Amino acid sequence: MVRSAAAERTTGAKFQRPGRHGGTGRTPRGARAERLAPFVLVAPAVLIIVALRLWPLLLGVNFSFTGDGERNGTSVGFDNYAQLLDDPLFRTALGNVGLLVALLPVAVAIPGLLATFIYLRVPGHRLFRGVYFFPAVLSPVIVGAIFNLMLGFDGPLNAALGAIGLGPIDWLGDPDVAMFTVIGVHIWATFGMALVVFLAGFSTLDAALLDAARMDGASLRQVIWHVIIPGLSRTIQFVFVTTMIGMLTSMFGLLYVMTSGGPEGSTYLPEFYVWIQQGRMNRPALASAASTVLFLIMLVVGILQVSVLRRAGRED
Repeated sequence: MVRSAAAERTTGAKFQRPGRHGGTGRTPRGARAERLAPFVLVAPAVLIIVALRLWPLLLGVNFSFTGDGERNGTSVGFDNYAQLLDDPLFRTALGNVGLLVALLPVAVAIPGLLATFIYLRVPGHRLFRGVYFFPAVLSPVIVGAIFNLMLGFDGPLNAALGAIGLGPIDWLGDPDVAMFTVIGVHIWATFGMALVVFLAGFSTLDAALLDAARMDGASLRQVIWHVIIPGLSRTIQFVFVTTMIGMLTSMFGLLYVMTSGGPEGSTYLPEFYVWIQQGRMNRPALASAASTVLFLIMLVVGILQVSVLRRAGRED
C-alpha cells in the first residue's frame, strides 16, 4: 500500500499538466516585473546623471547663445562662436589640441613599453614596478612646482646641459618649447594609470604565444611587434582614447602653475581658455561657448572610442 501510494504520487507529479502559463509557474505580471527589474535598478543612477550632468550641460549650451555685459540674458545667436573663431588665443588652444593628438602615440608608448618590461621581467623590471605609480599620487600643483624649479632657466637641468657643453634652453619661456615641456611633464605625471591598464591587459594575453615566439628565437622587438601588440589591441585602443580625454580635461593645474597660459598664449588649451573667460574676464556666455566646443571635441573622441572597440570586438 505504501509503495503504490508513493508510485501514484510520483506518477501524478510526472504527468502533471502544466498550467496555463507553462511549467514555470510565472504569471504574465511576474514575467513583466522580471523584465522591468534591470531598468528599475538603473533608474536612480540615470536620474542622478541627468540631474547633475545632462541638465547643467543643456543649460550651458543654451547660455552660450546669450550675450555678456550689457547684452546679458539676451539672445545673440552664434555670435559667441564667431567670436571664438576670431580669437587668436582660442585658435592657439585648438592648435594645441592638434599637438596633443600628434604626441598621443608617445604618451601611450611609454607606459606600454614599461608594462612590457615588467611583464617580460627584463633587467630592471623590479625598479619599474616599484616606482611607476609614484607620480600619479602627486597633485598637479606639486608636480608643476617641482618642475618649475627643475626647468627654470637657472635650474639644475640647464646646469647639467651646460656642464656637457650644451647651451641653456628656456623650457618655459620660449613659445616654441613651452607647450612641449608641459605635455612632457603631464605624460610623466599620468603614465602610471595607463601602465596599470596595460598590466591588466597582459593578464588576458596567452602566455603560450610568448613561449612559442621565444622557442622560435624571436627577439624582444619581434615579440613586442608580432605578439604583444596584436594581443593587446583592444587595451591599446582603450588607452589611446582615455589618455586623449585626460589630456583635454586634466592639464589645467599644470598650465596654471607652470606657465599661466604663456608665454604669449602659446600654452593655451580649451579648458584654460574657459577659465580665463569665466574667472578673469567675467564673460560667462563666451566661456559657455568654449565649453560647448570642448564638449563636442570630447563627444567626437567618445564616439571614436565606441566605434573602435566595437570594431575590435567584431574582429575578435
